[in-house]
Amino acid sequence: MLHKKELILRSVRLDIVNGVFKPGQKLPAIRQQSEKFNCSVNTIINVYHQLENEHLIYSRPKSGYYVVAQEAHRPSNQKKRIDFSAAAPDPQSIPQLEFRQCLNKAMELFEDSIFTYPDPQGLISLRREIAKLFHQQQVFSSEQQVFIFSGAQQALHLLAGMPFPNGKTNILVEQPTYWGMLSALEAQKQTVIGIERTSSGIDWSTLERHFRNNLIKFFYTIPRFHNPLGTSYTPAEKQRLAELAQAYDVYIIEDDYLADLETNTKADPIRAYNCASHVIYLRSFSKVMLPGLRLAAATIPDSLIPVVSMHKQTADLSTSVLSQGVLEIYLKSGMYEYHAKQMRSLYSQRLQHLRKVLKEVLPTEYLYSTECNGGIFSTIQLFDSNPGDLVSRLENRGVDVLLTDQQFLTSFPKINLLRLSIMRTNEQDIEEGIQIISAELDRHKSVSSSQKPFFWL
Repeated sequence: MLHKKELILRSVRLDIVNGVFKPGQKLPAIRQQSEKFNCSVNTIINVYHQLENEHLIYSRPKSGYYVVAQEAHRPSNQKKRIDFSAAAPDPQSIPQLEFRQCLNKAMELFEDSIFTYPDPQGLISLRREIAKLFHQQQVFSSEQQVFIFSGAQQALHLLAGMPFPNGKTNILVEQPTYWGMLSALEAQKQTVIGIERTSSGIDWSTLERHFRNNLIKFFYTIPRFHNPLGTSYTPAEKQRLAELAQAYDVYIIEDDYLADLETNTKADPIRAYNCASHVIYLRSFSKVMLPGLRLAAATIPDSLIPVVSMHKQTADLSTSVLSQGVLEIYLKSGMYEYHAKQMRSLYSQRLQHLRKVLKEVLPTEYLYSTECNGGIFSTIQLFDSNPGDLVSRLENRGVDVLLTDQQFLTSFPKINLLRLSIMRTNEQDIEEGIQIISAELDRHKSVSSSQKPFFWL
């Protein structure tokens, strides 16, 4: 049975959430509430303090307690949507109360730093914690090599435009790849070369030819749980890539944005293969923590530290101290490791279920990359002459998917792929969504029965 205080707390909280008390409205006085609930004044004070900690109400000195503005609730009659397009965490999976506690603690511990411009490279105490985290992935770097960025996108934007010690000017990217990197390269008018990456990997002779002949400054790669394919390089492929980078003086930007979701403890990054001088290892925290914190970290080769420091300082002077403080507390307390484990299990189960349903429902020729052993993405190949029309039809039926056309360079030959993300779906959503996708594919086949699929698994 709930304690009386808990019953009162639940009652007042529901009144706020359900709009009985409107944003900005003053709550009943403490003595008035104690009479209403037939309890002590101290009980109501404790209830109001708890609601303050939940950021539902706030106090005005000598005035009382008032309701904080809340996010508008979605109307109950709004049509249900199945979201295969989102690559951001499901809000229901984020421990928001823990984050609030970390934020409050960060306000207390880093109060002095909030009123100054800290080191552009990042708080030294956080960089130590990041170095420890990297060590768990076999990335052995010192705190002096660790940089904290205002999100992985900032890191990619800065790296795309800065000069590298090898003096080369061209950039090599996988095709398809993360659209944010392509946008950064296009905005800075960089010379970019594409190399095809399929569900089977890349062509190594083509890669070596590019490294040898095309003045490649750096190669941007997502070796683990590729976006959008969802596939990963084998350990042998990662080692070979590290060796080629060393041999041809080409830097590697290793975007390990889903390292926290790895289920294979022996799956090391490229950076682990004896190539500390040529690999920039980049790690995002947006898939496990709140994307709004805008935090990423990278370990930078010694030869690049001065130029990265200069570009980082000119970009924003320093990354948000509060965000850094929250992450540091989250790491030190063990909450990060615990939450990452929970997300790893949750997303792995969802992805395995997606693979199972895809194989049961769709013909083999559509299954482009479904043999992923982790991560958040899988892809379907389309043979429709108008894939955008298919996406619109699915949207009209309540299913959101992403067509990968923006994940190719404009000059590179494209194949039509649908990227499916499991981050904001559950097993029922997956089953219903794939059935709808299958029905739409059956209805609108535009490829003759004699045409062979472009790729086979």
